[in-house]
Amino acid sequence: MESKIALPLIFLAVFYLAGTTTSTAVKPSSSFIKSSCATATYPVLCEESLSPFANTIKTSPAQLAHTALAVSLKRSQSTQAYLNKLKRVNGLKPRERSAVGDCLEVVNDSLDRVTKSMQELKHCDRAKGQEFIWHMSNVQTWVSSALTDENTCMDGFGGRAMEGRIKSSVRAQITSVAHVTSNALALVNNFAQKH
Repeated sequence: MESKIALPLIFLAVFYLAGTTTSTAVKPSSSFIKSSCATATYPVLCEESLSPFANTIKTSPAQLAHTALAVSLKRSQSTQAYLNKLKRVNGLKPRERSAVGDCLEVVNDSLDRVTKSMQELKHCDRAKGQEFIWHMSNVQTWVSSALTDENTCMDGFGGRAMEGRIKSSVRAQITSVAHVTSNALALVNNFAQKH
């Protein structure tokens, strides 16, 4: 009787273990994202922000760069919406309102540059030789400019009089965008080098 029960239990254990190893196996796309993000400025953030898109990225450096730019764009759009709301909050000091407005202009410029970069990157997929270099140079310049814009945003919050929750909350938003944009630039540069 024990042998009749033991055989199905052994079969179930083997079946369970086989299922466990295949379901937890690392996908090539996840390994690709992890190894690519290792060269980014913020590797953990890079991997966390791009892993949900592993099925789209697969092992394509071009798709990885495009997705990283899309993440930057989405984060920039969220920051833009946040700043638009913040600018209309009652109780802001005039200097804070002005700094938020200036920062919003800078984020708008950054959004424009990242959008142009995404469009230009699509041309890189079909381009070869000097044409690829030209398109990629545009992408790199615009993403780098977007990153500079994001870093410039906090300039209006200089001085001790501007310390407080408004400055802190804007800094958190801008830092988040700057980090994913920095990672996107690193992945764009990696794609350019591998092409």
